[in-house]
Amino acid sequence: MNLILFDDKSRIHLLPLTYTRPCADLRIGILTIREKWEKYLKAQTSTLTEPYLQKKFPMQKGSDNLLINGRVLPNSTLIKGLEALQSGQALMGENGILLGVRMEQEQLDVFQSDSSGFNTVNFSGDALIINYPWDLFAKNAEALEADFDLITAGRKSQPLSPTNTLLGNRIFLEEGAYAECAVFNSTTGAIYLGKDSEVMEGSVVRGGLALCEHAALKLSTKIYGATTVGPHSKVGGEVNNSVITGYSNKGHDGFLGNSVLGEWCNLGADTNNSNLKNNYAEVKLWSYARNGFARTGLQFCGLIMGDHSKSGINTMFNTGTVVGVSANIFGSGFPRNFIPSFSWGGAQGFETFALKKADEVAEKMMARRGIEYNETEKAILQHLFETSSEYRIWEKENALN
Repeated sequence: MNLILFDDKSRIHLLPLTYTRPCADLRIGILTIREKWEKYLKAQTSTLTEPYLQKKFPMQKGSDNLLINGRVLPNSTLIKGLEALQSGQALMGENGILLGVRMEQEQLDVFQSDSSGFNTVNFSGDALIINYPWDLFAKNAEALEADFDLITAGRKSQPLSPTNTLLGNRIFLEEGAYAECAVFNSTTGAIYLGKDSEVMEGSVVRGGLALCEHAALKLSTKIYGATTVGPHSKVGGEVNNSVITGYSNKGHDGFLGNSVLGEWCNLGADTNNSNLKNNYAEVKLWSYARNGFARTGLQFCGLIMGDHSKSGINTMFNTGTVVGVSANIFGSGFPRNFIPSFSWGGAQGFETFALKKADEVAEKMMARRGIEYNETEKAILQHLFETSSEYRIWEKENALN
């Protein structure tokens, strides 16, 4: 059976994180959603997503196709329901969410990411679904525990150096993981140290923690509340209940809490975000679907930052700030809590970060990790630069002057 992970119409609710990736490539817990499905099903997947992303994330067609909603995390009960589908059947979850559908090749070209034209089967089991960006940190503890069990089942951890202090025994070190003179408390959540990851001296970790391959906690880092540090990322300072997708850096002191960073982000030294309003009120967050601010139902909600965005030293982000793709924020004071893609500036005002300059920064940062900023990547950023102009209101104001 050919497996395809598809984006449904709710993808818009996950912007800016899904500006540059399908829903299935969001990271929560240790693995991305795609990696979870491939481990459970022991098979490769391809992707049905937005046209401008399809070249980077291609779709492979087969004669017998099982399409799975890329916002849905796998579990054994859900997999049984999906595998029981016959051609022309769709598996429906609560609130009318299409979980999966089985179809022949000719139906792929007319599939609209909904159950139209299919016989529906209701799924009564539980399924963890990512509906909004804040779900990535709010549901991270649950996903991390499930990933830890999935990855470590039947395997033996590498030994933890005796220079460390360990509480509990729910810790796993992959080959090449290095930690010395650190404190690990696994009684509050699983701690996973990925291949060739490093925890520098003086760090204190209160699980859960997913430190993915080649990621590092710098000297005296403090981690608490289920946190994911994606591959090739470096983290320092204080981090609470946050997800860093990968290839991003928060390398210095400063606080990051109840937040999600995309890839290729960099937070300058002493960058801090607020995750709690002074009046303890519910946090509202910018919604691309509403074209305005939406209620989160959360008292704690920090920063959501899209790929390739950066902050200068001493940057302050207010509670519930959304930053788009390839923004560069700096200066004193609190900038607005919605910063469009390709913004350059801060609390004193913004101008447009020119696409040519954004390309140059992306090329240099990716080269530091040995990854080419190729024509496919350039085309994605160009598309986003053009389609995000509606949010850069200063461009319209300048045109009128």
